[in-house]
Amino acid sequence: MNQTFFQNNQQRIARTLKEGVLVVSAYTALQGSKDAAFAFEQEANFWYLTGIDAPDWRLVLTNNDVWLVAPDIHSTHQVFEGSLSAEDAQRISGVDKVLSHKEGESLLLELAKQHTVVTSVGPDPRADHYDFVLNPGPVDMYRTLNQIFAQVVDCRSDLNLIRSIKQLQEIDTIRRAVGVTVDTFDCVKNKISQYNHEYQIEADFSYDFRMTGSKGHAYDPIVASGKNALTLHYTKNNDPLPKNGLVLIDAGARVNGYCADITRTYALGTPTKRQIAVHGAVEKAHHAIIALLGPEKSVKEYHEQVDDIMIEALKSLDLYKKPEDYRKYFPHAISHGLGIDVHDSLGNPTHFKPGMVLTVEPGIYIPEEGIGVRIEDDILITSKGIENLSGDLPTSL
Repeated sequence: MNQTFFQNNQQRIARTLKEGVLVVSAYTALQGSKDAAFAFEQEANFWYLTGIDAPDWRLVLTNNDVWLVAPDIHSTHQVFEGSLSAEDAQRISGVDKVLSHKEGESLLLELAKQHTVVTSVGPDPRADHYDFVLNPGPVDMYRTLNQIFAQVVDCRSDLNLIRSIKQLQEIDTIRRAVGVTVDTFDCVKNKISQYNHEYQIEADFSYDFRMTGSKGHAYDPIVASGKNALTLHYTKNNDPLPKNGLVLIDAGARVNGYCADITRTYALGTPTKRQIAVHGAVEKAHHAIIALLGPEKSVKEYHEQVDDIMIEALKSLDLYKKPEDYRKYFPHAISHGLGIDVHDSLGNPTHFKPGMVLTVEPGIYIPEEGIGVRIEDDILITSKGIENLSGDLPTSL
Protein backbone atom coordinates (compact mmCIF):
# COMPACT_ATOMS: atom_id res chain seq x y z
CA MET A 1 0.00 0.00 0.00
CA ASN A 2 1.32 3.47 -0.81
CA GLN A 3 1.10 6.82 0.96
CA THR A 4 -1.94 7.88 -1.08
CA PHE A 5 -3.91 4.88 0.20
CA PHE A 6 -3.41 5.89 3.82
CA GLN A 7 -4.05 9.57 3.14
CA ASN A 8 -7.35 8.69 1.46
CA ASN A 9 -8.33 6.58 4.46
CA GLN A 10 -7.54 9.51 6.76
CA GLN A 11 -9.78 11.73 4.66
CA ARG A 12 -12.58 9.16 4.65
CA ILE A 13 -12.71 8.90 8.42
CA ALA A 14 -12.32 12.68 8.77
CA ARG A 15 -15.56 13.14 6.83
CA THR A 16 -17.41 11.15 9.49
CA LEU A 17 -16.22 13.33 12.37
CA LYS A 18 -18.98 15.26 14.07
CA GLU A 19 -16.79 16.92 16.67
CA GLY A 20 -13.66 17.48 14.64
CA VAL A 21 -10.98 15.49 16.56
CA LEU A 22 -9.94 11.85 16.19
CA VAL A 23 -7.23 10.08 18.20
CA VAL A 24 -6.24 6.48 17.45
CA SER A 25 -3.51 4.51 19.19
CA ALA A 26 -1.21 1.78 17.93
CA TYR A 27 -0.78 -1.39 19.91
CA THR A 28 2.07 -1.63 22.37
CA ALA A 29 4.68 -4.41 22.41
CA LEU A 30 3.92 -7.29 24.78
CA GLN A 31 6.28 -9.38 26.87
CA GLY A 32 7.15 -12.76 25.44
CA SER A 33 9.75 -14.31 27.72
CA LYS A 34 11.67 -12.42 30.39
CA ASP A 35 13.37 -9.53 28.50
CA ALA A 36 12.04 -10.38 25.01
CA ALA A 37 8.82 -9.21 23.38
CA PHE A 38 6.46 -11.23 21.24
CA ALA A 39 6.60 -10.55 17.52
CA PHE A 40 4.69 -7.29 17.07
CA GLU A 41 1.25 -7.19 15.44
CA GLN A 42 -0.32 -3.79 14.76
CA GLU A 43 -3.86 -2.69 15.61
CA ALA A 44 -5.83 -2.94 12.37
CA ASN A 45 -7.59 0.44 12.48
CA PHE A 46 -4.34 2.27 13.23
CA TRP A 47 -2.56 0.49 10.37
CA TYR A 48 -5.46 1.19 8.01
CA LEU A 49 -5.13 4.92 8.71
CA THR A 50 -1.33 5.20 8.84
CA GLY A 51 0.52 2.17 7.49
CA ILE A 52 2.74 2.34 10.57
CA ASP A 53 3.82 -1.11 11.77
CA ALA A 54 5.57 -0.07 15.00
CA PRO A 55 4.34 0.07 18.61
CA ASP A 56 3.14 3.00 20.71
CA TRP A 57 2.54 5.57 17.96
CA ARG A 58 -0.59 7.73 17.93
CA LEU A 59 -2.60 9.40 15.20
CA VAL A 60 -4.28 12.75 15.87
CA LEU A 61 -6.58 14.03 13.16
CA THR A 62 -8.87 17.01 12.67
CA ASN A 63 -10.77 18.18 9.62
CA ASN A 64 -7.77 20.32 8.68
CA ASP A 65 -4.63 18.65 10.06
CA VAL A 66 -3.13 15.20 10.61
CA TRP A 67 -0.32 14.42 13.03
CA LEU A 68 1.57 11.33 14.10
CA VAL A 69 2.88 11.26 17.66
CA ALA A 70 6.05 9.24 18.13
CA PRO A 71 6.79 7.23 21.27
CA ASP A 72 9.75 7.99 23.49
CA ILE A 73 12.40 5.37 22.68
CA HIS A 74 15.29 4.89 25.10
CA SER A 75 18.71 4.93 23.40
CA THR A 76 19.43 1.40 24.63
CA HIS A 77 16.28 0.08 22.94
CA GLN A 78 17.19 1.89 19.74
CA VAL A 79 20.52 0.03 19.68
CA PHE A 80 18.92 -3.39 20.25
CA GLU A 81 15.53 -3.04 18.53
CA GLY A 82 15.84 0.00 16.27
CA SER A 83 13.06 2.51 15.83
CA LEU A 84 10.99 4.14 13.12
CA SER A 85 12.30 7.58 12.20
CA ALA A 86 10.03 10.61 11.92
CA GLU A 87 10.99 10.92 8.27
CA ASP A 88 10.01 7.34 7.46
CA ALA A 89 6.79 7.62 9.45
CA GLN A 90 5.79 10.72 7.50
CA ARG A 91 6.76 9.14 4.18
CA ILE A 92 4.68 6.01 4.88
CA SER A 93 1.58 7.70 6.29
CA GLY A 94 1.50 11.01 4.44
CA VAL A 95 0.65 12.95 7.61
CA ASP A 96 1.28 16.68 7.87
CA LYS A 97 3.71 16.48 10.76
CA VAL A 98 5.35 14.04 13.19
CA LEU A 99 5.47 15.16 16.83
CA SER A 100 7.45 13.94 19.80
CA HIS A 101 5.59 12.26 22.64
CA LYS A 102 5.79 15.44 24.73
CA GLU A 103 4.59 17.59 21.82
CA GLY A 104 1.71 15.15 21.33
CA GLU A 105 0.60 15.54 24.94
CA SER A 106 0.64 19.33 24.56
CA LEU A 107 -1.37 19.07 21.33
CA LEU A 108 -4.12 17.06 23.03
CA LEU A 109 -4.36 19.60 25.85
CA GLU A 110 -4.61 22.42 23.31
CA LEU A 111 -7.27 20.62 21.27
CA ALA A 112 -9.27 19.97 24.46
CA LYS A 113 -9.55 23.75 24.89
CA GLN A 114 -11.18 23.99 21.45
CA HIS A 115 -13.26 20.80 21.48
CA THR A 116 -15.20 19.21 24.31
CA VAL A 117 -15.63 15.94 22.43
CA VAL A 118 -12.98 13.64 20.94
CA THR A 119 -13.51 10.54 18.80
CA SER A 120 -11.50 7.35 19.28
CA VAL A 121 -11.68 3.58 18.96
CA GLY A 122 -13.72 2.57 21.99
CA PRO A 123 -13.60 -0.55 24.15
CA ASP A 124 -14.11 -3.83 22.31
CA PRO A 125 -17.77 -4.79 22.90
CA ARG A 126 -16.87 -8.48 22.84
CA ALA A 127 -14.01 -8.25 25.33
CA ASP A 128 -15.92 -10.19 27.99
CA HIS A 129 -15.96 -13.22 25.68
CA TYR A 130 -12.18 -13.29 25.21
CA ASP A 131 -9.87 -15.40 27.34
CA PHE A 132 -6.91 -13.03 27.03
CA VAL A 133 -5.90 -9.55 28.18
CA LEU A 134 -6.58 -6.69 25.75
CA ASN A 135 -3.57 -4.87 24.34
CA PRO A 136 -3.03 -1.89 26.66
CA GLY A 137 -2.14 0.63 23.93
CA PRO A 138 -5.67 1.60 22.82
CA VAL A 139 -7.10 0.95 26.31
CA ASP A 140 -4.68 3.40 27.96
CA MET A 141 -5.25 5.95 25.19
CA TYR A 142 -9.01 5.82 25.67
CA ARG A 143 -8.58 6.25 29.42
CA THR A 144 -6.27 9.25 28.88
CA LEU A 145 -8.70 10.91 26.50
CA ASN A 146 -11.47 10.57 29.08
CA GLN A 147 -9.30 12.52 31.51
CA ILE A 148 -8.58 15.33 29.03
CA PHE A 149 -11.82 15.76 27.09
CA ALA A 150 -15.34 16.18 28.43
CA GLN A 151 -16.61 13.31 26.27
CA VAL A 152 -15.10 10.50 24.21
CA VAL A 153 -17.16 9.15 21.30
CA ASP A 154 -16.52 5.68 19.90
CA CYS A 155 -15.76 5.62 16.15
CA ARG A 156 -15.43 1.83 15.93
CA SER A 157 -18.68 1.45 13.97
CA ASP A 158 -17.68 4.19 11.48
CA LEU A 159 -14.31 2.55 10.86
CA ASN A 160 -15.92 -0.89 10.54
CA LEU A 161 -18.31 0.46 7.92
CA ILE A 162 -15.52 2.13 5.93
CA ARG A 163 -13.25 -0.90 6.11
CA SER A 164 -16.02 -3.39 5.22
CA ILE A 165 -16.05 -2.30 1.56
CA LYS A 166 -12.64 -3.14 0.20
CA GLN A 167 -10.92 -0.82 -2.24
CA LEU A 168 -9.34 -2.19 -5.43
CA GLN A 169 -5.87 -2.12 -3.88
CA GLU A 170 -7.12 -4.12 -0.93
CA ILE A 171 -8.88 -6.68 -3.11
CA ASP A 172 -5.75 -7.14 -5.22
CA THR A 173 -3.68 -7.65 -2.07
CA ILE A 174 -6.13 -10.15 -0.59
CA ARG A 175 -6.13 -11.96 -3.91
CA ARG A 176 -2.32 -12.22 -3.70
CA ALA A 177 -2.49 -13.56 -0.14
CA VAL A 178 -5.09 -16.12 -1.22
CA GLY A 179 -2.97 -17.09 -4.22
CA VAL A 180 0.09 -17.75 -2.06
CA THR A 181 -2.04 -19.84 0.28
CA VAL A 182 -3.71 -21.84 -2.51
CA ASP A 183 -0.32 -22.66 -4.05
CA THR A 184 0.96 -23.95 -0.70
CA PHE A 185 -2.17 -26.04 -0.11
CA ASP A 186 -1.65 -27.57 -3.56
CA CYS A 187 1.95 -28.49 -2.71
CA VAL A 188 0.98 -29.96 0.65
CA LYS A 189 -1.89 -31.99 -0.82
CA ASN A 190 0.41 -33.44 -3.47
CA LYS A 191 2.83 -34.72 -0.83
CA ILE A 192 0.33 -35.48 1.95
CA SER A 193 1.46 -39.13 2.15
CA GLN A 194 5.05 -38.08 2.89
CA TYR A 195 4.26 -36.40 6.22
CA ASN A 196 4.53 -38.18 9.55
CA HIS A 197 3.66 -35.38 11.99
CA GLU A 198 1.38 -32.36 12.05
CA TYR A 199 4.34 -30.03 12.54
CA GLN A 200 5.86 -31.10 9.23
CA ILE A 201 2.81 -29.78 7.40
CA GLU A 202 2.97 -26.56 9.41
CA ALA A 203 6.66 -26.23 8.53
CA ASP A 204 5.96 -26.42 4.80
CA PHE A 205 3.32 -23.72 5.06
CA SER A 206 5.71 -21.50 7.03
CA TYR A 207 8.53 -22.10 4.54
CA ASP A 208 6.44 -21.44 1.44
CA PHE A 209 4.79 -18.34 2.88
CA ARG A 210 8.13 -16.71 3.71
CA MET A 211 9.81 -17.86 0.50
CA THR A 212 7.18 -15.99 -1.50
CA GLY A 213 7.94 -12.79 0.41
CA SER A 214 4.77 -12.70 2.49
CA LYS A 215 5.05 -11.71 6.14
CA GLY A 216 4.17 -15.26 7.08
CA HIS A 217 1.05 -16.66 8.69
CA ALA A 218 -1.98 -14.40 9.06
CA TYR A 219 -2.84 -16.38 12.21
CA ASP A 220 -1.56 -19.44 14.05
CA PRO A 221 -2.10 -22.30 11.59
CA ILE A 222 -4.22 -25.30 12.47
CA VAL A 223 -2.99 -28.75 11.47
CA ALA A 224 -5.38 -31.07 13.29
CA SER A 225 -5.40 -34.78 12.62
CA GLY A 226 -8.02 -37.19 13.92
CA LYS A 227 -9.78 -36.06 17.09
CA ASN A 228 -7.64 -32.91 17.27
CA ALA A 229 -9.97 -31.43 14.64
CA LEU A 230 -12.70 -31.35 17.29
CA THR A 231 -10.84 -28.41 18.91
CA LEU A 232 -11.77 -25.56 16.59
CA HIS A 233 -8.67 -23.47 17.29
CA TYR A 234 -6.22 -26.33 17.79
CA THR A 235 -2.70 -24.94 17.20
CA LYS A 236 -0.32 -27.33 18.98
CA ASN A 237 0.34 -29.16 15.71
CA ASN A 238 2.63 -31.70 17.39
CA ASP A 239 0.90 -35.07 17.09
CA PRO A 240 1.85 -37.91 14.76
CA LEU A 241 -0.43 -38.30 11.77
CA PRO A 242 -2.56 -41.45 11.59
CA LYS A 243 -1.79 -43.91 8.84
CA ASN A 244 -5.46 -43.83 7.85
CA GLY A 245 -7.83 -40.97 8.63
CA LEU A 246 -8.24 -37.24 8.16
CA VAL A 247 -6.22 -34.09 8.73
CA LEU A 248 -7.87 -30.65 8.88
CA ILE A 249 -5.61 -27.77 7.76
CA ASP A 250 -6.63 -24.15 8.36
CA ALA A 251 -3.99 -21.66 7.20
CA GLY A 252 -3.59 -18.31 5.49
CA ALA A 253 -0.74 -16.07 4.39
CA ARG A 254 -0.47 -12.38 5.26
CA VAL A 255 0.64 -10.20 2.33
CA ASN A 256 1.21 -6.46 2.74
CA GLY A 257 -1.06 -6.35 5.79
CA TYR A 258 -3.94 -8.45 4.39
CA CYS A 259 -5.00 -12.00 5.22
CA ALA A 260 -6.09 -15.17 3.51
CA ASP A 261 -8.05 -17.80 5.45
CA ILE A 262 -8.54 -21.22 3.86
CA THR A 263 -9.42 -24.65 5.27
CA ARG A 264 -9.32 -28.06 3.69
CA THR A 265 -9.71 -31.54 5.16
CA TYR A 266 -7.58 -34.19 3.47
CA ALA A 267 -7.44 -37.97 3.57
CA LEU A 268 -4.47 -39.79 5.03
CA GLY A 269 -4.14 -43.31 3.70
CA THR A 270 -7.59 -44.89 3.50
CA PRO A 271 -10.28 -43.03 5.48
CA THR A 272 -13.34 -44.89 6.76
CA LYS A 273 -16.68 -44.85 4.95
CA ARG A 274 -18.05 -42.68 7.76
CA GLN A 275 -15.23 -40.14 7.42
CA ILE A 276 -15.83 -40.00 3.67
CA ALA A 277 -19.56 -39.48 4.25
CA VAL A 278 -18.99 -36.64 6.73
CA HIS A 279 -16.60 -34.91 4.33
CA GLY A 280 -19.07 -35.37 1.49
CA ALA A 281 -21.88 -33.80 3.51
CA VAL A 282 -19.73 -30.79 4.40
CA GLU A 283 -18.50 -30.40 0.83
CA LYS A 284 -22.04 -30.48 -0.57
CA ALA A 285 -23.21 -27.93 2.00
CA HIS A 286 -20.18 -25.72 1.31
CA HIS A 287 -20.94 -25.29 -2.38
CA ALA A 288 -24.66 -24.82 -1.74
CA ILE A 289 -23.96 -22.06 0.79
CA ILE A 290 -21.54 -20.22 -1.51
CA ALA A 291 -24.28 -20.24 -4.16
CA LEU A 292 -26.53 -18.27 -1.77
CA LEU A 293 -24.26 -15.21 -1.75
CA GLY A 294 -24.54 -12.14 -3.95
CA PRO A 295 -24.95 -8.36 -3.87
CA GLU A 296 -27.97 -7.13 -1.90
CA LYS A 297 -28.55 -10.59 -0.47
CA SER A 298 -30.22 -10.25 2.92
CA VAL A 299 -27.82 -11.25 5.69
CA LYS A 300 -30.72 -12.51 7.80
CA GLU A 301 -32.04 -14.60 4.92
CA TYR A 302 -28.54 -15.93 4.25
CA HIS A 303 -28.18 -17.22 7.80
CA GLU A 304 -31.65 -18.75 7.76
CA GLN A 305 -30.87 -20.60 4.53
CA VAL A 306 -27.49 -21.70 5.87
CA ASP A 307 -29.28 -23.20 8.88
CA ASP A 308 -31.58 -25.16 6.57
CA ILE A 309 -28.64 -26.48 4.53
CA MET A 310 -26.60 -27.48 7.56
CA ILE A 311 -29.55 -29.18 9.26
CA GLU A 312 -30.08 -31.24 6.12
CA ALA A 313 -26.37 -32.12 6.11
CA LEU A 314 -26.62 -33.32 9.71
CA LYS A 315 -29.78 -35.28 8.96
CA SER A 316 -28.04 -37.02 6.07
CA LEU A 317 -25.52 -38.31 8.62
CA ASP A 318 -28.22 -39.24 11.15
CA LEU A 319 -26.90 -36.61 13.56
CA TYR A 320 -29.90 -34.29 13.86
CA LYS A 321 -32.59 -35.61 16.18
CA LYS A 322 -33.45 -32.48 18.18
CA PRO A 323 -32.74 -28.72 17.83
CA GLU A 324 -29.84 -28.83 20.30
CA ASP A 325 -27.99 -31.17 17.94
CA TYR A 326 -27.46 -28.33 15.48
CA ARG A 327 -24.92 -26.40 17.53
CA LYS A 328 -23.56 -29.57 19.06
CA TYR A 329 -22.26 -30.68 15.67
CA PHE A 330 -21.85 -27.26 13.98
CA PRO A 331 -20.75 -24.95 16.82
CA HIS A 332 -19.28 -21.96 14.96
CA ALA A 333 -20.38 -19.16 12.63
CA ILE A 334 -20.64 -19.85 8.91
CA SER A 335 -18.88 -16.65 7.81
CA HIS A 336 -16.76 -13.73 8.93
CA GLY A 337 -15.23 -10.74 7.21
CA LEU A 338 -11.67 -10.94 5.90
CA GLY A 339 -9.12 -8.17 5.48
CA ILE A 340 -6.44 -6.67 7.71
CA ASP A 341 -7.88 -8.73 10.53
CA VAL A 342 -8.49 -12.37 9.76
CA HIS A 343 -11.84 -11.82 11.48
CA ASP A 344 -12.56 -8.44 9.90
CA SER A 345 -15.81 -6.66 10.62
CA LEU A 346 -18.43 -6.45 7.88
CA GLY A 347 -19.94 -3.37 9.56
CA ASN A 348 -23.06 -5.18 10.81
CA PRO A 349 -24.82 -4.98 7.42
CA THR A 350 -28.40 -5.91 6.63
CA HIS A 351 -27.41 -6.84 3.07
CA PHE A 352 -24.16 -7.92 1.43
CA LYS A 353 -22.52 -5.21 -0.67
CA PRO A 354 -20.04 -5.28 -3.56
CA GLY A 355 -16.50 -5.05 -2.21
CA MET A 356 -17.14 -7.14 0.89
CA VAL A 357 -14.83 -10.12 1.38
CA LEU A 358 -15.96 -12.92 3.66
CA THR A 359 -15.35 -16.58 4.37
CA VAL A 360 -17.71 -19.50 3.96
CA GLU A 361 -16.71 -22.31 6.32
CA PRO A 362 -19.20 -25.06 7.14
CA GLY A 363 -17.98 -27.83 9.41
CA ILE A 364 -19.27 -30.91 11.14
CA TYR A 365 -17.65 -32.15 14.33
CA ILE A 366 -18.67 -35.43 15.97
CA PRO A 367 -17.05 -35.80 19.42
CA GLU A 368 -18.33 -39.31 20.04
CA GLU A 369 -16.76 -40.49 16.78
CA GLY A 370 -13.57 -38.39 16.86
CA ILE A 371 -14.32 -36.88 13.44
CA GLY A 372 -13.95 -33.20 12.52
CA VAL A 373 -14.30 -31.79 8.99
CA ARG A 374 -14.25 -28.16 7.82
CA ILE A 375 -13.96 -26.58 4.37
CA GLU A 376 -13.40 -22.84 3.99
CA ASP A 377 -13.12 -20.48 1.01
CA ASP A 378 -12.67 -16.71 0.68
CA ILE A 379 -15.48 -14.98 -1.22
CA LEU A 380 -15.59 -11.51 -2.82
CA ILE A 381 -19.02 -9.97 -3.33
CA THR A 382 -19.10 -8.23 -6.74
CA SER A 383 -21.64 -6.03 -8.46
CA LYS A 384 -22.78 -8.99 -10.58
CA GLY A 385 -22.44 -11.87 -8.13
CA ILE A 386 -19.45 -13.35 -6.34
CA GLU A 387 -15.85 -14.38 -6.98
CA ASN A 388 -14.51 -17.35 -5.06
CA LEU A 389 -10.96 -16.08 -4.55
CA SER A 390 -9.77 -19.53 -3.45
CA GLY A 391 -11.95 -21.43 -5.88
CA ASP A 392 -8.96 -22.84 -7.82
CA LEU A 393 -8.20 -25.06 -4.82
CA PRO A 394 -10.24 -28.28 -5.01
CA THR A 395 -12.40 -29.11 -2.00
CA SER A 396 -12.15 -32.86 -2.55
CA LEU A 397 -10.90 -35.23 0.12
